[in-house]
Amino acid sequence: MPTRTTAARTLAAALAALFVLAGCTSPAKGPHPAAGPPPPAPAPGGAGAGYEGPRPQDQNLLAWTGDPNDAGHVTAQSAAGVGGRVTLVRIVLRQEITWSNIWLGLAGLDTAAQLSNCYLGVYDATGTLRAATPDISPQLMTDPVAKPLALAKPFTAAPGTYFIALLLNGSWATNALTLKSTGAGISVNAGLAPPHLRYSTVLTGQNTLPTTVNLAEQSTSTINTGWASQWYGIS
Repeated sequence: MPTRTTAARTLAAALAALFVLAGCTSPAKGPHPAAGPPPPAPAPGGAGAGYEGPRPQDQNLLAWTGDPNDAGHVTAQSAAGVGGRVTLVRIVLRQEITWSNIWLGLAGLDTAAQLSNCYLGVYDATGTLRAATPDISPQLMTDPVAKPLALAKPFTAAPGTYFIALLLNGSWATNALTLKSTGAGISVNAGLAPPHLRYSTVLTGQNTLPTTVNLAEQSTSTINTGWASQWYGIS
């Protein structure tokens, strides 16, 4: 009996030593359970990276010259100041669209105005007129809200640079007929020169939008007097 007991104890000690040795030499299988899972990787861009500003599609538009929430109140100046001039606001399209309407923010009315030969249109980067509205004089006399003004014929606009053109004619009281603006004149052209100005005028004495304009002749003389950059949307 003593011999068997001694042998059993020797075998048990040997097995225990073997288990300890196996535990020391086993490869690591990950962090200790008490350590918990690794922390999540930070989101790209840091805090607030998930926020995106308003997009035209949020308001059922295809494009715009700027968020209309930022559009201020802009004077239409006098008939002598802008009448007969083609005022251009540049817009860059990032994808192809079917362009059917130009949205204009009409802020104030002059019920005594005498308007005629007023138009909106679209020129491409070569200065070629791609589309225009009929005379919008009646729409400038009613409902001072943002309103869509239909082009006479919609067109397919490929990605690229375009210029929305406004032509006003007639007589109206300064500070009565007013439009919504996204920029205060001179500052919108920072870093730019003709024919790439973001806001400019060309020509004088026009009763209709010409089929072509020379964008190299873009002028800021009227812009610099306070004729601030109009807000436009596209649908």
